[in-house]
Amino acid sequence: MTNFSLKLAETVTGSGIKSVYGEPVVVDGTTIVPVAAVQFGFGAGGAGDENAPGGAGGGGIAVPFGAYVSDELGLRFRPNIITLIVVAIPFVFVTGFAWSRVIRALKK
Repeated sequence: MTNFSLKLAETVTGSGIKSVYGEPVVVDGTTIVPVAAVQFGFGAGGAGDENAPGGAGGGGIAVPFGAYVSDELGLRFRPNIITLIVVAIPFVFVTGFAWSRVIRALKK
């Protein structure tokens, strides 16, 4: 189990930057580099006895933020609009709720 955990940790740490910034793709003279937020989580368990049950698990998530685009106009970041909306809706809701509580407290 220890060797498995060490190999897994080496693989994840070695691929960190490659996971966030994807491989550049060139299409008709335009270079595109995808950008994402990536998070991994792993766990393992075991006991001192070889016949005892043990376990291991892992998971991850990647949220695409957009892409860097390089062409004749220069280098710029093009955001993923769907991701921005998915992040903005809860943020606006929580901000509005917090402001309503602050205003209500100031009125008292």
